[in-house]
Amino acid sequence: MRDVVLLGSTGSIGTQTCEVIDARRERFRIVALSAGGGQVGRLARQAAHFAPRAVGIAESGHEDEFWAAFEAAGGTSRPALLSGPEANTELAAARADVVLNAITGSAGLLATLAALDAGTTLALANKESLVIGGHLVTDRARPGQLVAVDSEHSAFAQCLRGGGAREVRRLVLTASGGPFRGMTRDELAGVTPEQALAHPTWSMGRVITINSATLVNKGLELLEAALLYDVGLDDITVVVHPQSVVHSGVEFFDGATILQASPPDMRLPIGLALAWPERMAGAAAGCDWSSAAAWTFEPLDSRTFPAVELARRAGRAGGTAPAVLNGANEVCVDAFFEGRLGFLGITDTIARVVDEHLADGHVDDAGLSVEAVLGADAWARRRAEQLCR
Repeated sequence: MRDVVLLGSTGSIGTQTCEVIDARRERFRIVALSAGGGQVGRLARQAAHFAPRAVGIAESGHEDEFWAAFEAAGGTSRPALLSGPEANTELAAARADVVLNAITGSAGLLATLAALDAGTTLALANKESLVIGGHLVTDRARPGQLVAVDSEHSAFAQCLRGGGAREVRRLVLTASGGPFRGMTRDELAGVTPEQALAHPTWSMGRVITINSATLVNKGLELLEAALLYDVGLDDITVVVHPQSVVHSGVEFFDGATILQASPPDMRLPIGLALAWPERMAGAAAGCDWSSAAAWTFEPLDSRTFPAVELARRAGRAGGTAPAVLNGANEVCVDAFFEGRLGFLGITDTIARVVDEHLADGHVDDAGLSVEAVLGADAWARRRAEQLCR
């Protein structure tokens, strides 16, 4: 039996993790849940169903709403209720076998560090905390302690079992291309949030779906892969694969490429992360080999979608640059939804904020600290907000 702390339980990854665990109660037990203040009713229903020891709400002031929804859902065993900005961090440090961090955005950094410091296996869906934390995160992780939940990075981990680290030539990071694949920059000028949310293969939360449309998400995944698997940024190739069946692969120095393929279903990488290093039987359906199918691959159009190269540039600068990239993006996504910024303005604004930071205020890897990361993140958000006005 593995005890699991699930942070960000009401989002897309969180709810699917609940489904995976609910079907395997003999193997996993949720001992703590947390979420923000946006879906307290769902969090309460989860608590009533799984009966965890503790529940966290990252925003204060929702306690009465939670207890009312908990009782309405038939909850009987009241958990300890934590609320406020420290709730996630406290739960991440709690006694457990696995902490699955599915918090959205940079808010997950402190929880990531707390779980690593506690010595718990960290199943990381919150890529932003690794991207902005850089070596602050990787230096704290013991061998095998940090397990990726993203389908692409889970694919890398599976493919890397096929050879030694010194035999790797490059990582092949696949991207669906999002809803605007094949469009020109001029054609993207007038796209709406509704169009950007219409992802062709995945059903995800709002921020990650927009990040997939701009390919900012693929830029963050590139930085995450370099940190997780100690591969140079120039040794990671992004390839567009619209079918989203091949989740990524590894090319070895003898010319062999090993790819991981499965239908687009996050329950497979979630199950692997929870059970790591074992596989979870029946986590998701496999490919249908009885029907004809075609998988296509094409190069990334970096001129129309500059986010990946922008991320590569921030990664080369290191230090606080990735935190600035991520912080500016989160503000720009909100501004796009609110009609204060056009779709193309998202990456244009991020690039300007990164440029300004590198010109004045950048802290390199040698001087990196949690305070420096959080300070750079706050500055990037303020500056992006100013530009979006």
